[in-house]
Amino acid sequence: MTEQQLAAVKIDRDRLWRDLHETCEWGKGERWGEGTTDIGMSRLTLSDADKQVRDWFVNTTESLGCKVQIDAMGNIFAVRPGKKAGPPTFAGSHLDTQPTGGRYDGILGVHAGIEVLKTLNDNKIETEYSTGVINWTNEEGARFPISMVASGVWAGAYSLEKAYGLVEVGGGKATQKSELERIGYLGSLEASYKANPIGAHFELHIEQGPILENSEGKIGAVEGVQAFKWFIITVKGKDCHTGTTDFQNRSDAMLTAAKLILHSHNKAAELGCLASTGILTLKPGSTNTVPGFVQFSLDIRSREDQKLLELENVLKSDFAQIAAEKEVGGLNTLGTRGRGCTVEWQLDTDSPATKFHEDCVKCVEASAKAMLGTDAGGKVQRMTSGAGHDSVYTARHAPTSMIFVPCRDGVSHNPSEYCSPEDCGNGAQVLLGAMLRYDRLRAEKGA
Repeated sequence: MTEQQLAAVKIDRDRLWRDLHETCEWGKGERWGEGTTDIGMSRLTLSDADKQVRDWFVNTTESLGCKVQIDAMGNIFAVRPGKKAGPPTFAGSHLDTQPTGGRYDGILGVHAGIEVLKTLNDNKIETEYSTGVINWTNEEGARFPISMVASGVWAGAYSLEKAYGLVEVGGGKATQKSELERIGYLGSLEASYKANPIGAHFELHIEQGPILENSEGKIGAVEGVQAFKWFIITVKGKDCHTGTTDFQNRSDAMLTAAKLILHSHNKAAELGCLASTGILTLKPGSTNTVPGFVQFSLDIRSREDQKLLELENVLKSDFAQIAAEKEVGGLNTLGTRGRGCTVEWQLDTDSPATKFHEDCVKCVEASAKAMLGTDAGGKVQRMTSGAGHDSVYTARHAPTSMIFVPCRDGVSHNPSEYCSPEDCGNGAQVLLGAMLRYDRLRAEKGA
């Protein structure tokens, strides 16, 4: 297709908006406003609500003439045939959400991919290579605690056995495999890039941050994703009575954990990194008992692998010193020192910095500039994603890029997450143009 022909192909913005919100009836969460769509989402992976939206995905894409396959991790691949043999060019994202999530994280990307297929059908466009849409399983890691785990299995980063054995958080006994079986999405296709290769992967996503909105940008052409690691930190002390045990004879695991969390923030800021704790549990959980056992999550991030490793090594050394009541960063200067605790580290997720394929990034840029026309100056920006996405794993084995659109106040993983109809439509239009441009580029290169 020529640039003029590409510019003439338009997605149906109203249809995209309508379809997105209709499927958000499955797994509705907290209301945050007065509007009909001002309701968040709580569609945890492999739940009954997730099954409903998966069924919709399969039925809808099959009605568009797609061949649908489900792999052993429940990833769903819908493929619209092209003229040449070769792995499809995909749009991919996820339909599962956080427990108190919104309507746009992941969901927009899947719906935009389906809108691309509908637009191709509406305009009777034959692509050179097959095109398709992927719904990746458990991107969020909210119910079964490894994020992007199903795309990770596809990429060979996790074993199928490890993924199947994940037990749901919150004290339940269901495993990822048992829930795939229960809802009927344990597929027969091998979950592997070798058995099921991808020709290219484009992912539309809300930015989940404030950069585009604050700079009045419209489209982010994402060059890569920063490195991150997830740890579970276990602090062990000794339970004792709060009224009969003086400070110097305590091994207070909770007080120690508080110091460690604060130090992780201070040290990350010093090194230009990020550190966060989102989960904290303790035992025995009694008002008049000093806790002897605490576990907390530690999420550390940096644009540079080496800088992230530096932060990890410093924290491991400092945590041991702080827990032993040694002086580090002023944390044990005030108050009364106790008998100390021990600290154990468990690595849950290790995601190195990811660089996306330059051809894909350029296709996103070209599509965005064509859509915005003379208004494109400064509104199309190259960006690095601060969050992990399934595209991190597809990038290991296929040309990949992402498209960011603004979200209000940079809010995500929250019921009030919001992306305007205009920005949703802009993102889908750029996705369409990027996929068609890359399809043309593949044909020119014979790849």
